[in-house]
Amino acid sequence: MAQLSFGEMVRTLRSEKGMTQLDLARKMGVTDKAVSKWERDLSIPDVGSLPKLAEELGVSVDDLLQAKTASQEAAVESGAARKKATALIELVLKAVALAMGVGVAALTIMDEVEPRNALCLLGVGVACLALVQLIHEGDREER
Repeated sequence: MAQLSFGEMVRTLRSEKGMTQLDLARKMGVTDKAVSKWERDLSIPDVGSLPKLAEELGVSVDDLLQAKTASQEAAVESGAARKKATALIELVLKAVALAMGVGVAALTIMDEVEPRNALCLLGVGVACLALVQLIHEGDREER
């Protein structure tokens, strides 16, 4: 059962007991809308009512607490997506910096760039590398 979200676990256990949402709500002293919210992972019961909920569902409180909440799953997914986005941004910034350096070198060899313009292009490259460093500093502070 630990693979289920809290709401899925409540719904499954309630159904196995042959109870409706209204039946469980009456036993818990809440509305059927509250039970519906629990089962849809929109809310969870207060801590004080977990022992009664566990008893009504025929499991231990530990079993109920082993369930993943939707917010935990979302946080994990959000963290992974953020890491991927950060890595992609870093890659793009490094590529722009490299392109600016190579472009200035090539244009200088061909004598096709004015020094002022070359400095601007190199400045863009340096700014990109500075942003990469800021990203790394932010990552270090989060740890």
